[in-house]
Amino acid sequence: MRVVALADTHGPRRWQGCPAPVAALLREADLILHAGDVCVPAVIDELRGFAPVLVVQGNNDVPELGAPETLEVELEGLRVAMIHDSGPAKGRLERMRRRFPAADLVVFGHSHIPMDEAGHGLRIFNPGSPTDRRRQPYGTVGLLRIEDGRLAEHSIVPVT
Repeated sequence: MRVVALADTHGPRRWQGCPAPVAALLREADLILHAGDVCVPAVIDELRGFAPVLVVQGNNDVPELGAPETLEVELEGLRVAMIHDSGPAKGRLERMRRRFPAADLVVFGHSHIPMDEAGHGLRIFNPGSPTDRRRQPYGTVGLLRIEDGRLAEHSIVPVT
């Protein structure tokens, strides 16, 4: 399963239509995970034109988005949790392990800072933002490949 992870797209102010480099990756996706701060439902509608979307509520999302604060799913045997704000950097890995004890992978956003870290039997993954890079050198998305109940590949790639 090919998964594209997104966060912090901030439409329509920052996301004024899917950027071409992001669209190229989404065309290959079996699933899109959006870790919040979509802001408006139109972004999710656009993403659904590429692949099914799972999304969690971000602190800037309108209530009409109707997304849950957290989400836990099994994708081809891999236990995946999602949350927008994982809290302070210090102790994040341990905190996410406590919050999602059954998870193999936690996808989150909020900071706009890409992160891929593992420990305590858990990988935490922030894809950054493709449209609002803030102090980062590039806008980014995450690419995940799930096979046989494991995360076979995981990378954060620049797109803007």
